[in-house]
Formats: sequence, C-alpha cells, structure tokens
Amino acid sequence: MSKTSTTAATTATSIPGAKQLPIIAVSNEDEANKTKWAFNESELLIIGAGVAGCALAVAFGKQGRKVTVLERSLKEPDRIVGELLQPGGVQALEQLGLLDCLDGIDAVEVEGYDVIFHGTEVEIPYPADKKTGISPKGRSFHHGRFIMKLREAARNTPNVTIIEATATSLIKSQSEVIGAEVSVDGKSESFIAPLTIVADGYASKFRKDYHTHTPEVKSRFWGIELIDAKLPMPLHGHVFIGDGPPVLMYQIGTHETRALIDIPDNLPSASVEYGGVKNHMKNVVLPSLPKDVQPSFLAAVENGRLRSMPNSFLPSTTNKTRGLIIIGDASNMRHPLTGGGMTVAFNDVVVLRDLLSPEKVPSFKDAPSVTKAMKTFHWERKKTASTINILAQALYSLFAANDPYLKILQRGCFRYFEMGMIEAPCGMLAGLIKQPTVLIRHFFAVAFLSIYMNYAETPVYLWPLAFWQGCAVLWTACKVIMPYVFAELRR
Repeated sequence: MSKTSTTAATTATSIPGAKQLPIIAVSNEDEANKTKWAFNESELLIIGAGVAGCALAVAFGKQGRKVTVLERSLKEPDRIVGELLQPGGVQALEQLGLLDCLDGIDAVEVEGYDVIFHGTEVEIPYPADKKTGISPKGRSFHHGRFIMKLREAARNTPNVTIIEATATSLIKSQSEVIGAEVSVDGKSESFIAPLTIVADGYASKFRKDYHTHTPEVKSRFWGIELIDAKLPMPLHGHVFIGDGPPVLMYQIGTHETRALIDIPDNLPSASVEYGGVKNHMKNVVLPSLPKDVQPSFLAAVENGRLRSMPNSFLPSTTNKTRGLIIIGDASNMRHPLTGGGMTVAFNDVVVLRDLLSPEKVPSFKDAPSVTKAMKTFHWERKKTASTINILAQALYSLFAANDPYLKILQRGCFRYFEMGMIEAPCGMLAGLIKQPTVLIRHFFAVAFLSIYMNYAETPVYLWPLAFWQGCAVLWTACKVIMPYVFAELRR
C-alpha cells in the first residue's frame, strides 16, 4: 500500500471480517484532533489473541465497546508454559464470565503442591476458605486447547472482531498512539482506534519503545511431556529439589504430565562438553527423581520433543503513552516456577475492565481520563501482581540455591513447610492472599529459622563461626528479596 502524505487520508484495502479503515497521518496536532476519529471503525484495538488479549476482548465487548483483535496466527498454539492456572486465576476467570473455557479440554484439577526435598516430601494444599471451609482448586491443561476456548469465547462476544494479521508497527500522531500498521497476506493495512492495547506476550516486538525496563533472563525451562507418569501425589503440582536446579511436574491431561527442568545459563552439566541438555536430564535429573517417575521421564527424554522457554523477570511500569496500554507478559513477567503468570493476567484484566468501564470512562477518545486511570491501574494491580512476582523470584533463588548461604536458607524453607507453616505461603502462591507484607514477614521468618537451625547443628566451640554465617545468611536473604520489593515500588 502506498504511503499517505501528512495531510491526506486514504481508505485501506478491505480485509475479510473488517470494515473499510483509513490511514491517517497528520503533522498538525490541532488538525489531528478534528479529523483522526472521523473515520474510526473500532473503539479498542487489541494486538494479540492470547490469554490477556482474549480476556480483554470479552470484558470490553460485554461493556458495549467495539473491539478489534489482531492475531498473527489463529492456529492452536503449542507451548510448554501457561499450563497451570492457580485458584486466584480461576476466580478471576469466573469474574470475567469465562469459567466454561476450562470445560472440554481435559483440564485436571490441582489441589496444591508436593514439595520433595532430597527425597523427603511435604504436602502443601491450597488453604480452605475460612467462611465456607471449601478448599479452592487450580486447573492444569494443554495451553493451546485453553487458548482456543478463549478465542472462541471472544469470537462469540458481541462487538468483538478477530482478524488474523501481523501487527508490524504502531501508528502515532505526535506523542499519541492511534492504531497499528498490519500485514495481511503480504499487504500493508492500517487499523485506527482511540485506544490500542498491546498483549503480544513475552517476546513483545513493541515493548522496547514504550517500556522502561528490559527482561532479565538467567535460566531456561526445558520442557518434556511424560505419558502415564506415576506421580507421588496425583492432582498436585510437584517440585523436586535436589543438588541441582528445581524440576517441576504437573498433569496437563488424563495421560500427559508436563516436566519442566530449570537449566541456568552456563550450567556445566548441561554444556556441550558434557553431552548437552539431554545428558544433563539423564545423568543429573533422572537419578534424583522417585523411582516410579523415572521410566516415563527417561522415555520422554529419549523419544519426546525437547523445547525450551526463557525464565524472565520484567518489572511493570506505568503506562504513560496516550492511546496505548501494554499488558500481560509484554508488560510484566516473573519466574514461572510458581505458575503465576495467567493468574496475574486475568486479575489485571478484571482491574482494567473496572477502571475503564463506560460509567467511569464513557469514551476512549478521552485520552487524559484513560491515562489517569492507568496510574491507578499500576498500583491497584500490585495487590495481586507484586505478591506473586516477589514470591516467584524469591522461591526460585532458594530452590535453585547455588551458594552455601542460599543452601542454608533452602533447608530452612523446607523445614518451615514441615513445621506446618504452609497456609499463608500457599495462599500467596495460589493468588488468594494479596498482601506483599505477608510475604516479607514469612520470608524473614524462614531466614531466622534457617539461622537457628544452623546454630543448633553447630558444635559450641564453632558458635563464633555460626554467628558469622548467620549474619551472612541474613544478608543473603536481604539480597534475595529486597531488590524485587524495590522493583515493585517503582513507577
């Protein structure tokens, strides 16, 4: 398509499922205010039909907003993460009227976790509701099947149009985003809307120009699919902690179990010199697993597909660009150890839906009102997001302990669970307890328990050494958690 001049507007070529849309490029801001909405065909443009994008489309479509969703490929995605939804995410899904998306996909109920530390296990069930006494449940499933149900729900929502197209760039008028350039069958088209939401996932192509942080990656999850695995505690997520980084396992179907093996950058046992990732799994991971799990794990390593995803940390930042909101993994990520990503995303959609409801913001053309709402959104969402973000990063540091002081904290953490101190930690992991202060209190309780245990195991004549080690453990605990606390306090 030919480029328009700065004073002209041309009608874009028609796209199946979409109405005629204009390309508008202006150099004079006053002129833009008069003309840029004259030909607008949708109130909201969403880039990405994944977890967040579909939920947003349904939420705003139900409010009567005219929504257009752009998705690069509408085929069923095939990923190794986004397969476990915590109870807090299930609750948010229900608030959005999307709970039936869990039906018909062979989803498995999740009742809590089984943490196995050097062969010793402790069950960590989700805490029961204090009023009803009912224990909440999470769900685990094949990611692609769940996404297709979400897309079906969005497609069936009034006012929502989903188009298979690749967004290539955002269209700006002065400092305001007014839509996106897309590629459809090799042709360039333009979609214009007063508000554009970018929800294009962890590898977002638009993040770098509008987000003040960049993702931090220190390890990758390598995923395999076990068939008919005999897990120690069915209907539970499993965390195996041994001499190396943690291993996760959870059912994603009647016969399928996902195993995620964390491999930090430059891990010697997974280097090419030692035979690579497969040999690490067979020589290091396999012997550390329960005997009943080993046959299905070995078969998956030898015969199945090996795939990996980066384990990223990305602090959120306030959306300040007029006409633009970045949400989901494009805006905020944490280590997937705790399976909190979708729970954060669905809760974010609930908050955003309420803040931008027609009663509060009648029109998305009112950019100042939308921008003001985003400041509120940044802090309101942290009730859920901050707790899950900090917990994920802190737990990973302890479970993947790679120095002696982290090892002491690791032992203290497991002992904390053995003592029955599990209700609040599991409530935070589940996305049900939304108070970062509770997390900080429990984390330092673990730190002091670890210091006490180290003293108790040290001969009296070595207590001066134990005192020094205790100081080092406390300092290590501060280094583990406080950077993430401060990251969450930033705008």
